[in-house]
Amino acid sequence: MLTIRRLYDENEYPLHLRRLAGSAGESAAISAPRAPDGMVAASDLVGHFNIIHPGRIQVYGHQEVEYVAPLDKTYHTLKTKELIARKPPAVIVGDSLEVDPDVIAACEEHGVPLYASAASAAEVIDVLRIWLAKRLAPTTTVHGVFMDVLGIGVLITGESGLGKSELALELISRGHGLVADDAVDLARISPNTIEGRCPPLLQNLLEVRGLGLLDIKAIFGETAVRRKMRLRLIVHLVRRQTMDTEYERLPLEALTQTVLGLPVRKVVIPVAAGRNIAVLLEAAVRNTVLQLRGIDTMREFIERQKAAMQSFAR
Repeated sequence: MLTIRRLYDENEYPLHLRRLAGSAGESAAISAPRAPDGMVAASDLVGHFNIIHPGRIQVYGHQEVEYVAPLDKTYHTLKTKELIARKPPAVIVGDSLEVDPDVIAACEEHGVPLYASAASAAEVIDVLRIWLAKRLAPTTTVHGVFMDVLGIGVLITGESGLGKSELALELISRGHGLVADDAVDLARISPNTIEGRCPPLLQNLLEVRGLGLLDIKAIFGETAVRRKMRLRLIVHLVRRQTMDTEYERLPLEALTQTVLGLPVRKVVIPVAAGRNIAVLLEAAVRNTVLQLRGIDTMREFIERQKAAMQSFAR
């Protein structure tokens, strides 16, 4: 469960936070309605001091001070107390501003955590929105090997016994990087981005049949491992007979697989004796890079074929 106390603990140093009042309310959970795609808008969870959105973490800075300066102090204090009485998750006063004793007392009375920060209000909001987006992101754990191949995050999947780990080992020996083996933690950190990491228990480890567990960082060096990568391609290994019965040899439309609500490009490679799967996977990655740049070889071939047929018809 994500709580205000965890928010404080993990951001105390980067935002120079210090407690002023309301520590009794730090056990409150941070939550927000999720959109149909599973995402939570971080802007709904933290923002500038605003009585219209009492459910947000309220951040107070120089701009708010300048706005309320012409107002009657009694009126402003009354409105601030009214907001605190509605129990926002927390109040953070940035820009090293002095905090009104009445506000401190109100936060203590209602159990609303009140923090002061040396950072600007805008920086506090930016840091916390990114932090909240990552902590509240939809997540899943999948079976496979996650690699950095030519700067592209590639998830290698397939049935057990097809040589996924052996393929990963060959790719590592060719200069590519390992993110995770066997279990891959995926998180949708933005509307269009899925990030993959390795569970801490399996960090830097690769299991190869006959060799056991290999510490890739110790064997190949620090450049052979990656902490995280953005998922851009899924390479699914299948047996030859599965390829013949379940997949088209030349699909007209690019294959995709839905992961955490997002379509991810997918390539299916049949495994057979004598095939260099590492070379095929690298070629698939290079082709994916071309597609990301708007170059679709299959579509270009179809257009070329149409032009040839039209020319022949004349």
